[in-house]
Amino acid sequence: MKTTEDILIVDLEATCWEGRPPRGQESEIIEIGVCILNTGTGKISKNEGILIKPRLSKVSPFCTELTTLTQNILDNEGIALEDTFDILKAEYDSEELAWASYGNYDLSMLRNQAERFYIDYPMSDDHINVKTLFGQIHPGIRKSVGMNRALGELGLVLEGTHHRGVDDARNIARILYWCLKNQK
Repeated sequence: MKTTEDILIVDLEATCWEGRPPRGQESEIIEIGVCILNTGTGKISKNEGILIKPRLSKVSPFCTELTTLTQNILDNEGIALEDTFDILKAEYDSEELAWASYGNYDLSMLRNQAERFYIDYPMSDDHINVKTLFGQIHPGIRKSVGMNRALGELGLVLEGTHHRGVDDARNIARILYWCLKNQK
């Protein structure tokens, strides 16, 4: 890893549907939740959710039910994906810091969206899959488990709203901190 003191935690939310997307629409990032985890103290800082206006899709009722985000919220408060990537680089040092997410979805989606929209990929090559790490370290876990179950296994309560990037990033940081303290 490029740093051992601070790790950038990322959690994405994307447009989604119950079943297949409508013709002409595809899943795209609508929120990037971020925070910085200090690996020495476990302190979480700079926690925010950056809302993104989708270009190729609309927020479905299913997506709103899952994330609480609406098309209206994104139309009024969302910014362009390019601007979001610039924020990650400028304010979160995303090209230099090791970063973590719960599973590989966020890694794949960030790469795919950068390629799809011809934007420079904003992250370093040092990625930590917290889901895999948790499964390797936690006794009694034989397969990968979801973030909410992982919190429960640790005796932690989910803070905030599940499937909101701003809150999930903070919860992932809590799981990662436990993993780092309990690595052999």
